[in-house]
Amino acid sequence: MRIIGLTGGIATGKSTVARILERHGIPVADADQMACQALAVGSPIRERVLQRYGQAIRAPSGELDRRQLGQIIFADAAERAWLEAQIHPFVKARLREFLQSHGASAPQGVQHPQKDGSPTVCLMIPLLFEAHMENWVSEIWVVTCTPEQQRQRLAQRDPLLTPAEIEARLASQWPLEEKARCAHVVLDNSGSLAELEAQVQQALASQKPLASPQQAG
Repeated sequence: MRIIGLTGGIATGKSTVARILERHGIPVADADQMACQALAVGSPIRERVLQRYGQAIRAPSGELDRRQLGQIIFADAAERAWLEAQIHPFVKARLREFLQSHGASAPQGVQHPQKDGSPTVCLMIPLLFEAHMENWVSEIWVVTCTPEQQRQRLAQRDPLLTPAEIEARLASQWPLEEKARCAHVVLDNSGSLAELEAQVQQALASQKPLASPQQAG
C-alpha cells in the first residue's frame, strides 16, 4: 500500500493537489473536513468548545463562528493546543477508518519502495508534522509556494482576515522551508496549474526508494 501524506503551508495549494490525485483515481482523506465534522452541531467536542469560550463564538445559524474562534486560538498557543487536543483524536479515528476501508492500517511508517501497481491512497493532513503523524504514511509530499503567494491566496480565500490575522495563521505552522526539508516530494505551486499537474504526475510515476523524512531533501 502506497500512502501519500499530503501537507504544506496554509494556502499553498494542498486541495488543488488533492483534486489532481482524485482525477487519477486516488482516494483522498481530508483531515480538515474531518476537523469540521468534529465541531458540527450536536457533537460533544463542539459542546466542550462552547463551554470553554462561551456563546460569543456561536454564529446566528447555530454553527461555530470560526473567525471568532480563530481570533482566540491563533493569538494564544496554549488555547490552540487545547483545541487541537479535542479535535485530533476524532480526526485520527476517522483517518484510521479511511485506511482500514482501503486495506491499510495506521500508524505504519512504511519507508521502502512501493511495488508498481500497488494501491495508492492519500491522507491530506495540513498539520502532519505538527501533529507528529509522519509514521502514518509511506511518503510525504509538501506543497510550497512563495510567502507572498501564501498571503495573497489566503486573503482571497477569506477577505475578512486582517493582515495581522493572516500573519498569526502563518506563524502557527512550521515554516515551509522546514517542511520541505522533511519531505520525500516537494511540489512547487508557485507557477501554473499545468506545471503543478506535471509535478504530481512525475511524483506518482516515481518508484525509486524513499529516504526517511529526516534524511529527505
